[in-house]
Amino acid sequence: MSKALDEYCGSVFWNSSLLERPDPDLPICFEQTVLVWIPLGFFWLCAPWQLINFCKSHKVRSPTTKIYLTKQILTFLLLCVSIAGIGITIAEHVEGQSSTNSNKMLPTVLYVNAPLHAVTWILVLIIHHSRRYCARKDTGALFIFWTLSVVCGIFPFQSLIRIALNGDIPDYPRFCLFFISFGLQVIILIISSISETNDLSKKNPELTASFLSRITFSWYDSIVFKGYKRPLVMEDLWELNKEDQTKNIYEGFEKIMKVEVAKSRKKLEKRRNKRKQKGGDIEMNGLSKAQSQDVLVEEGKKKKKKEESISGTSKDYPKSWLIKTLMKMFSNILLHSAFFKLIHDLLVFVSPQILKAMVRFTSDPNEYQWKGFMYAVLLIVTALIQSLCLQQYFQGCFVLGMRVRTVLTAAVYKKALTVSNAIRKESTVGETVNLMSADAQKFMDLTNFIHLIWSSPLQIAVSVVFLWTELGPSVLAGFGVMILLIPINALLATKSKTFQMKNMKNKDKRLKIMNEILSGIKILKLYAWETSFENQVQEIREKELKNMLHFAYLFSVSLFVFTCAPFLVSVASFAVYVVTDPDNVLTAEKAFTSISLFNILRFPLAMLPMLISNMVQTNVSCGRLEKYLGGGDLDNSAISNDPTIDAAIQFSDATFTWEQGTSPAVKNINLDLKEGHLVAVVGGVGSGKSSLVSAMLGEMDHVKGHINIKGSVAYVPQQAWIQNATLKDNILFGAPLDNERYQQVLEACALLPDLQILPGGDMSEIGEKGINLSGGQKQRVSLARAVYQNTDIYILDDPLSAVDAHVGKHIFEKVVGPDGLLKNKTRVLVTHGVSFLKHTDEIVVLVNGRVTETGSYKTLLANNGAFAEFLKTYAKQDHAKDSEPTVLLHADEEDDGEDPFDQEVAEDIVTTIIKRENSLHRRKLSSMNGTLRKSLKDVAKDKGEDKKNIAKGQQLIEKETMETGKVKFSVYLKYLRAIGWGYSIWILVAYILQNAAFVGQNIWLSEWTSDSVTYFNETYPASQRDMRLGVFGALGVGQGIFVFLGAFLVAAGTMRASRLLHTQMLRNILHVPMQFFDTTPTGRIVNRFAKDIFTVDETIPMSFRSWISCVLGVISTLLVICLATPIFAAIIVPLAIFYYFVQRFYVTTSRQLRRLDSVTRSPIYSHFGETVSGLSVIRAYGHQQRFLQHNEDTLDINQKSVYSSIVSNRWLAIRLEFVGNLTVFFAALFAVLARGTVDSGTVGLSISSALNITQTLNWLVRMTSELETNIVAVERVDEYIKVENEAEWTAQKRPPENWPDKGIMQFVDYKARYRSELDLVLHGISCTIDSMEKVGIVGRTGAGKSSLTNCLFRVIEAAGGKILIDGVDISTIGLHDLRNKLTIIPQDPVLFSGTLRMNLDPFEQYTDEEVWKALELSHLKPYVEELQEKLFHEVSEGGENLSVGQRQLLCLARALLRKSKILILDEATAAVDLETDNLIQRTIRSEFADCTVLTIAHRLHTIMDSNKVMVLDTGKIIEYDSPENLLQSQGHFASMAKDAGIEGTNSTSF
Repeated sequence: MSKALDEYCGSVFWNSSLLERPDPDLPICFEQTVLVWIPLGFFWLCAPWQLINFCKSHKVRSPTTKIYLTKQILTFLLLCVSIAGIGITIAEHVEGQSSTNSNKMLPTVLYVNAPLHAVTWILVLIIHHSRRYCARKDTGALFIFWTLSVVCGIFPFQSLIRIALNGDIPDYPRFCLFFISFGLQVIILIISSISETNDLSKKNPELTASFLSRITFSWYDSIVFKGYKRPLVMEDLWELNKEDQTKNIYEGFEKIMKVEVAKSRKKLEKRRNKRKQKGGDIEMNGLSKAQSQDVLVEEGKKKKKKEESISGTSKDYPKSWLIKTLMKMFSNILLHSAFFKLIHDLLVFVSPQILKAMVRFTSDPNEYQWKGFMYAVLLIVTALIQSLCLQQYFQGCFVLGMRVRTVLTAAVYKKALTVSNAIRKESTVGETVNLMSADAQKFMDLTNFIHLIWSSPLQIAVSVVFLWTELGPSVLAGFGVMILLIPINALLATKSKTFQMKNMKNKDKRLKIMNEILSGIKILKLYAWETSFENQVQEIREKELKNMLHFAYLFSVSLFVFTCAPFLVSVASFAVYVVTDPDNVLTAEKAFTSISLFNILRFPLAMLPMLISNMVQTNVSCGRLEKYLGGGDLDNSAISNDPTIDAAIQFSDATFTWEQGTSPAVKNINLDLKEGHLVAVVGGVGSGKSSLVSAMLGEMDHVKGHINIKGSVAYVPQQAWIQNATLKDNILFGAPLDNERYQQVLEACALLPDLQILPGGDMSEIGEKGINLSGGQKQRVSLARAVYQNTDIYILDDPLSAVDAHVGKHIFEKVVGPDGLLKNKTRVLVTHGVSFLKHTDEIVVLVNGRVTETGSYKTLLANNGAFAEFLKTYAKQDHAKDSEPTVLLHADEEDDGEDPFDQEVAEDIVTTIIKRENSLHRRKLSSMNGTLRKSLKDVAKDKGEDKKNIAKGQQLIEKETMETGKVKFSVYLKYLRAIGWGYSIWILVAYILQNAAFVGQNIWLSEWTSDSVTYFNETYPASQRDMRLGVFGALGVGQGIFVFLGAFLVAAGTMRASRLLHTQMLRNILHVPMQFFDTTPTGRIVNRFAKDIFTVDETIPMSFRSWISCVLGVISTLLVICLATPIFAAIIVPLAIFYYFVQRFYVTTSRQLRRLDSVTRSPIYSHFGETVSGLSVIRAYGHQQRFLQHNEDTLDINQKSVYSSIVSNRWLAIRLEFVGNLTVFFAALFAVLARGTVDSGTVGLSISSALNITQTLNWLVRMTSELETNIVAVERVDEYIKVENEAEWTAQKRPPENWPDKGIMQFVDYKARYRSELDLVLHGISCTIDSMEKVGIVGRTGAGKSSLTNCLFRVIEAAGGKILIDGVDISTIGLHDLRNKLTIIPQDPVLFSGTLRMNLDPFEQYTDEEVWKALELSHLKPYVEELQEKLFHEVSEGGENLSVGQRQLLCLARALLRKSKILILDEATAAVDLETDNLIQRTIRSEFADCTVLTIAHRLHTIMDSNKVMVLDTGKIIEYDSPENLLQSQGHFASMAKDAGIEGTNSTSF
């Protein structure tokens, strides 16, 4: 071979003697062949792929740029140089031929090289041109080619310079051409590293970044600098790449998912069929009839269980499709990162070999010095390539993780829109949000390390092979130790998993309760129930902490094992090596090469168990996700849309149930509802009215029959669902704005007066769940939304119950009634209001889910059935209740010729009512607005001048405060204080000792290896050997013990901190006044209890521990290097400065990006929560697509910050690894320079420590930033620990035991306001309410009726004057002492999930008998007795499995149980039909006869029989006397009564 090459070159190809001298060189032939072929070979291999862009003709070509032109000109010049080369060769050839000695041929290489280059340059020109069709102009292949070309050119370059310096240049023309060519290539290489800029790069510079910029992440510099100068905001971040956008990722995922789920559903069917066969075999046992009778009872119980196990709903679901789907979806990016990981893994093993050569070099003084320098350069080159590969690999993994999380979040959201009732019942809103946050996050964490599955075993195998070459079979001893450690790790991992699982459950439970506490906080305060609920949460929290502590202890054991592993392995190997054969002496070369190989082993061995436990956790999450995503969808097959049928809605034998297997809620319904008719649905509480509506909307499970709906549907639910958006957006609901219709709708739904009052008109932001609207307003907005949509069919579930009678009348006339906006539409109205019935076309009467009669009002009256009875009972009463000014409806034909003036008056009443209703709500609200000022300023600043004029309070919800800048040191101190100073100091001591042992062990090894020199050619004394081994082992064990101690103390200390912080926050949140909850969205508070507490519990302890060990690790490594080569200390300073700057730049940016991430993440969850609570509305309107779109946008915004923080991590890592690589380089360089003075043991020690430092440095910055970012959670928790409290729950002054025994209330010049800077809501109220008096409080909406009750309970504190109850000033006693002695039946019934009994008596103060008695009096006893679990019947979240009426009756039962001397009734009868209303009134009269009762009435008839009536107006008492006197005095009350059609007090006799 070399002979052929000698001929080819015309000179010697290889001559090793050229290298064996102080100034080595390479043979010319080698330079002309191998060094030319390497870059060209690489280029020709890559060229075909580069030319592919030419085939894609449809792409647009970008305009020429300066960089493009420069490159083309330079390449063209290179081409010219090559042509010149060809010319010279031809000239010489011709000359040679013509000369006398024509057989003197030129060497072949001269004929070949120039043309080869020429063709290459032509190809380069073409490739440059083809890149104009791509966004990214620069290609990696070309850049690597230029780099290789320049690197390979350096050798001939220095050879030629040497020749020139000697003064004899043999081939002048080629000499010149080479230098021109080499110079041009260097320039092109430099230009290739510059990125192009165009419009794209402004949006996202990554798209146009050059190859160099991409692999070093320099395109990201500008954001880092921006982040350092000022806190980043979302606008600073760049747009997402196409392939990272939610829409694109999800579309691909969904295609694959459908196929995979279908496959696994088939498997599921097979499994079920098998089970059924088994089940069938068992049931074939013959029993005689007599026997079977007795068995039947037993069977009934078993059967339920058996059915479950056969159908397997509880456990079985489509399994193992999710991972497959993800693998198929992301195969490209997986392979891409695997490639980089492979290169990196192989390069890892090059460093120890170079180290070995290096040690050999220092121990042999005869080696040439240049070899030492070469080794140093090789070290830094391999290290650089290694770093670049590693970072590309990480980038791939983290981006993959991000995409996986996004795709899962999007999938869960999409599923939530279509999920069936069975699955929806199984998982609460909290649990579903958990799927989105926690479980998707688990996948994200796993994908970051997924390649370690194959990379760890590979690294272990390669290390063992290399170690074998060093130590021979004694490695097996070390390897055996490793194998032994694996089962220990596995055991620890499985144990940890059980704790993790328990904890997931506890977390779900705790968050569920927290959610409910926050939703029902007002009730908790009014009933003084906070402590009961606090105890419930604390009980779960204690379990959670106990599990976590066990988990942490296990972790410290595994950490101990992990720390001891590498050292045990090295001890075992070295011991066996030294003991087996007296000739085996440990030399520096062997020892330190082995140590660095053992260090390499350390990583895969540590990661494998972590990966395994991570996979186990993800497997749990995978199961949860598969169950949810693979579950059934709502089956709408029973609802058809056949336009040919002659009815708007047709029920054919329709039977529907809420859950398969339970008794149907809607039974055998046959109905035809004609188009354009107004159909009323009436019936008692729990008769199935709402179920009928749900069946029409397809929200129920189908049993038999079907429903046909002709046309589009709009739906107004019984409890209005309001989005967190502007009022206008809530009404438009995604439809385009048609101003004329919009104004009509506002007017008809009586919203115009509201708009005058709301601070921003229809652009006012409405809080979560419509917090800043009153009940009536919410209902009207909900109605307006439906009316605006202009559909064919309107399904109205009792929308008029929450509004005042006048307003109800107005809305009925203007919207629903025969002359309303909807007069030509089909309207289905579920109602309790009897007065509207005569205006309907048809009435459907429901009893127990069946239709008992249908027909027009007159027909049903004439039929004299249940309906007629019902009407007769309530006709009088309803007359009283509904204040029926005949003006409003042309009910009777005679009234046609009305005076227009009357109409005007009626209109006016409506407007005034609404205005008043709002003015109260506004006062309540303005109390919230102060806190907004700060945030509004910020917003205005951000958005520029145009938003300066945001009306005060137009924004209700404060923007979540986002701390910027550096985390204050006090936060760290706060955390350390929570851990406890004792713990903190001992932790530090343990870690310092551990590092001391580590350094000691290394120095001892270095000493040990110097024995090989001392006892050279002598027998090694056994005592010396044992002493060396013993101390080495002891130091290792010490290290392990200190690590264990440290971890143990960290676990105990951080748990203590977790307990303390959570308890303080919970206690404080329950002590905050009501107004805090009005201005803070529940999601935000829950987030503190979920994400932030999770961080404090789990993330901070990890970061804290890692950070301490990293800092000390870096210090000890640098110490070791400085001990070996003291001159290294000089380098530490500049490196430290560079390091510090990079770190500061990075940490400020990274911290802000994390904050942006968490701030942009909460909208994902709150939008999701909102969607789930409004599902029936979204489905009814068919707006799923719009909500999906919104979710995608929210996700993308969050993606931007996540992607940015991933890149910022890579940006940092590259730069830090560079610092680490320089450390290695200088450690090696100084060792070479100080060759004579330093022994080989010390060099080995110094370089092997330096090789370790890169990783540690990287971790250190990562941990510093982790810790800074995570400690923010402590800051956020602390913020809620410091929120101002309401008054003490129990004060020094306790009221007497039996207080109040009379129930006399005196108001003495009482004034109150919602907050110090706002106007008074009550202006000096003075009156006395005697013992056992029944007082009705009336007044237009907004007169201060509710404020009065709030003051009694001290939800609002006095601004002047006082309230005395039985002579005790209520402001002097504790809140609980006061609230426990008063009872209120609130307006909206709030229930908590738990048992019925817990909802009635959370402190378990009463006996079961008393509870049953209360249920009997509140008319719930028959219902509760029918339930399987009776008193222990589980109430679902928010009491959703009870009807609104039943919930109201439960609240009555609560009041009956407490039976205090004073009862306050906040007109609770709005949601109840007349029968129930009647029951409640009767019970109150009989049961509370000896109590003082205050009734806040919206309907006058409920208080006509009270002893006195108090009329309020704008916070003052304007009349206070008995109803009879007030009616005679012809004042305000009399006119209200007249409006309501009440003539005398007897008109309410039942």
